[in-house]
Amino acid sequence: MMAYDAWKQLAAAAAVKLVQDGMVVGLGTGSTATFMVHALAQRIQEGLHIVGAVASSQASKDLAAQLGIPLTDLDSHPELDLYIDGADEIDPQLRLLKGGGGALLREKILATSAKRFVVIADNSKRVLQLGQNFPVPVEIVPFALAPVRKRLEALEAVVSVRKRGDGTFITENGNIILDCAFPNAVANPEEMDARMHSIVGVIETGFFLHLAQQVIIGGPDGVTILPFVV
Repeated sequence: MMAYDAWKQLAAAAAVKLVQDGMVVGLGTGSTATFMVHALAQRIQEGLHIVGAVASSQASKDLAAQLGIPLTDLDSHPELDLYIDGADEIDPQLRLLKGGGGALLREKILATSAKRFVVIADNSKRVLQLGQNFPVPVEIVPFALAPVRKRLEALEAVVSVRKRGDGTFITENGNIILDCAFPNAVANPEEMDARMHSIVGVIETGFFLHLAQQVIIGGPDGVTILPFVV
């Protein structure tokens, strides 16, 4: 586990070097993004001046505030210069699976509001097919749970309602997450994403397809930078 943390730190430090004076930056959520927020705070202490940061979750916002990173929001800055976030899985086409931390909707809003979306991860997050190691999270309206679940199961997903402790996990948007496991992974993420989105009651999925311009991987050999592949 310690090796993975060191690799995450390597990727985070490399990504934060992309932040320049005067930028509006989006902050991701999760363990790798946490290293990035700390690295950004360090650069600000060393003299970097950013306009502000928009956080994808309350946890990231609280951490940024605690570390002295100036905060802003999408109302003030609807376009970000750079969004940096982690991923649960990354395939050879740089398609991503995200949402293990439960912030997928806000993360996708920031990713699509940014001029540049850079992903940071440790080497273990690289997979041949999405859904290989993690379920696909689907954020849904609570009212629609039973019909949405039935339709997701018709897509051959093994569906479970995400829990937190003894209760149901509630997103910061007041929704619930259905984790959809696919025993044979997902052969065609674009098709699966479209089919999931066609279900009324589905708000967003954890498929982040053709959004990342760059992926920075930390591993035993240091940092590997992967450009976006169409």
